Amino acid sequence: MARAYTSTIVNAPAHEVWAYLRDFNHLPVWTGGIVVSSEIEDGLAGDQVGSVRSFKLGDGEHLRERLLSHSDVQRAYSYNFEKTPFDVDNYHATLKVTPVTDGDLSFVEWSTTFDCDRDQIDHYVDLFSNEVFQGALNAVKDHFS
Repeated sequence: MARAYTSTIVNAPAHEVWAYLRDFNHLPVWTGGIVVSSEIEDGLAGDQVGSVRSFKLGDGEHLRERLLSHSDVQRAYSYNFEKTPFDVDNYHATLKVTPVTDGDLSFVEWSTTFDCDRDQIDHYVDLFSNEVFQGALNAVKDHFS
């Protein structure tokens, strides 16, 4: 199983950053153009476990992801792929916001585990860590700067 991981410090209190990120359907707002449209299927809420977001990337690719857990106490949620253009299996991602008490900042981490062909591990780790997660988190940092 492979793992992709990205973390950053955001110059804002954790409760503010979590309020910005907590809605599972809010991707087009905070990903800096990586996601251009998103909707939650079947009229469910963006914080309702089991909800499925259907969204399009800037390059037109269509994905569906299911919310597996959501906690305002832990300021975290996890999700998986229901439909993806990426040749990976068993994708399970978590986004989490933790307070940094020294300076009232936020530590934001986004990670995923997944399976893929051995010769594709480095490609997908780089894609998820650097292009998707870091790109989106850079947009979050810009929002709060």
